[in-house]
Amino acid sequence: MALCGLKAIVLVACALAAAGKVQLRHSSHKVSDEALHVGSFVTPLEFKHQLRVCNAFPNMGALEVYRGAERLTGELPMAYKACHDFAVPLKSGDKLEFRLGDASTGTFSVADLPNSDGVLLLVIHRHDSVSGAVSFESHVFAALESAQVAVIDTYKGKEHSVAKIMDLSLKKEGDKAEPVRSEELRYSSVVAVNPGEYEVVLDSDSGEERARTTLVALKRQSYVVMRTGVESMSGSSFPQELVVYPNFDPASLHSAAARPLASLAAVVLAAFGAVLAC
Repeated sequence: MALCGLKAIVLVACALAAAGKVQLRHSSHKVSDEALHVGSFVTPLEFKHQLRVCNAFPNMGALEVYRGAERLTGELPMAYKACHDFAVPLKSGDKLEFRLGDASTGTFSVADLPNSDGVLLLVIHRHDSVSGAVSFESHVFAALESAQVAVIDTYKGKEHSVAKIMDLSLKKEGDKAEPVRSEELRYSSVVAVNPGEYEVVLDSDSGEERARTTLVALKRQSYVVMRTGVESMSGSSFPQELVVYPNFDPASLHSAAARPLASLAAVVLAAFGAVLAC
């Protein structure tokens, strides 16, 4: 089906998930090699869940992440605006505690995990501009062929800004200008994009550019785009910024055999579940 201009085809729109829960709308599975033995009809399924944590909590200190007594961050605590991938076997009921120094900042409880492979994205951020309380945003990325981008607004303050994705301009000085396609990235959504190199821009309501960064979209990869910062009523304020994770070398596109771009943001996939930490 052909797509014209910037018009994207919306296929699925999901309501916000219940507090603290993560949901997956697509399924896939693998069967353990050890389970495939002669004489058995029934084999247990094993699923791979990768934990991805992003620190969008504005603070000069770095966050430690614990699961029980196990310090997942090891000797490398997470600085503000950093994201880490953790290869840990998660199960329902696990509690992930976040600490600043010796002080507990908040705890996230894993309520449900999908019966399929996936990446569990967990973002910790400021609950409001007055208190130091935290909130969480969570989402499970399904194992899909296309690149998926989760768009999250963690900024707390009076300023309003819109995130947009557009073609990366590779024009040299003197070249004839070509129209640059641009589409809005709606907050609290997950979109699919075709392989390619893009720019993500944060614009104010008046059209003034607040931030700009790049995104290299590869097949079967999951990304997060976050608007961060806080206009704090108590303590330090942090400006609006854009964070994209993970970051890939544009040369990866050639090895991934990317096809020509059809539409920037083609499919709305899901929404987020948010939970206020206790």
